Amino acid sequence: MLTVGSISALVGVGSIAKELIVARQWGTSDAIDAFLIAFMIVAFPTAIIVESLRIALVPTYIQVREREGWEAAQRLYSSVVAGSITFMVALSVLLAVSAPYILSVLASSFGPEKLALTRSLIYILLPILVISGLSRIWGAVLNAGEHFALVAAASITTPVLTVIFILLTGRVWGIYSYALGVVSGLLLEAVILAWGLRRKGFPLTIRWYGLDSWTKQVMSQYVPIVSATVLFSSSSFIDQAMAAFLGSGSVSALNYGSKIVQGINGIAVVALTTAVLPYLSQMVTVKDWNGLRHTLRTYTALIIVVTLPLTLGLVYFSEPMVRLLFQRGAFTAEDTYLVAQVQALFLLQIPFYLLDILIARLISSLNANYLLVWRSVLGVVINVLLNYVFMWWLGVAGIALSTSIVFALMFCYISLTVSRLLKRTTNLQLTQ
Repeated sequence: MLTVGSISALVGVGSIAKELIVARQWGTSDAIDAFLIAFMIVAFPTAIIVESLRIALVPTYIQVREREGWEAAQRLYSSVVAGSITFMVALSVLLAVSAPYILSVLASSFGPEKLALTRSLIYILLPILVISGLSRIWGAVLNAGEHFALVAAASITTPVLTVIFILLTGRVWGIYSYALGVVSGLLLEAVILAWGLRRKGFPLTIRWYGLDSWTKQVMSQYVPIVSATVLFSSSSFIDQAMAAFLGSGSVSALNYGSKIVQGINGIAVVALTTAVLPYLSQMVTVKDWNGLRHTLRTYTALIIVVTLPLTLGLVYFSEPMVRLLFQRGAFTAEDTYLVAQVQALFLLQIPFYLLDILIARLISSLNANYLLVWRSVLGVVINVLLNYVFMWWLGVAGIALSTSIVFALMFCYISLTVSRLLKRTTNLQLTQ
């Protein structure tokens, strides 16, 4: 966790530097608008599909490796790579064909030149789907072998190469240098991970070995993870849509108030899930239920001890942080007061969010990802109801409070569900 978290924080610093250079180069121009829309169209399905595949693959890969040996695990890995590449290529073609129709909805206010630029950028960014698919699978296999540092460090290539492309070619190629820098960075990341795999003795040959029981298990776990992720991600869109009913500045206040929370959660979740998932999957495979419970209690206590004082400290200093980060130019003292309220209530989610993610990774290790769908459905429904109640009481800050309460309730629900599942699984093993 410390290794992955530290490296991810450094990658985050690199990403901030990249954003500063992008802001200096293009500001709020039409070119950056076109890039952001194009990147969203490609990156959103990439994030959901590719990350879900990694979570679905690791537990099954470890089961196959422990029960049937390295050769069987490598066959599973090869089949998943072959299947995912086929799917990603097909999705890329679909996005390329449907790009004009998607843009007619998402970029309906763009003029003809801006629309054409956005479409061109989509075509340049489309290789991200296949490249990221390969990188995530290779990274998942390395993590399953307890090789964490290389996977975490390889992601620094994208912001670094992007900055290099912008500085060297930005004035000649314009916004295209940004897109080419992103694609080149992801490609170099994939090359580094491929080298790491090869160095550890993994073959890079891609071959489809058929739809055996293990491949079917990966697919059966993959579908509910994707469904749960889509539902889970929809909450932020719901929050912004409901904030729009509260008048001018409410959506932007919600956005500013979530920045620090998203940064903390992002780094912590990458570190937690990357480190924990292989170990939990290993213990489930060997049926070490006592060790699993001990690990779960240990990580739960660790999360509470670390995040509780951190959360209280950040809540206390919420207004000074907002003033330091944002209060300049058009961002007034009144804006600072409002955003600080939103941020303070958003911060309350941190312990529950990380605990919820910990239990979610245990569920993935148990190959019970259907439970994540029900948890996400419950979260979306409660989020809408609480948003409606609190937004008329506290304004936009009420939406932030609703989000924190939702994560607390989802953690309680998923904890009780997993407790019953572990008890039932243990009893079944004893009777057998």
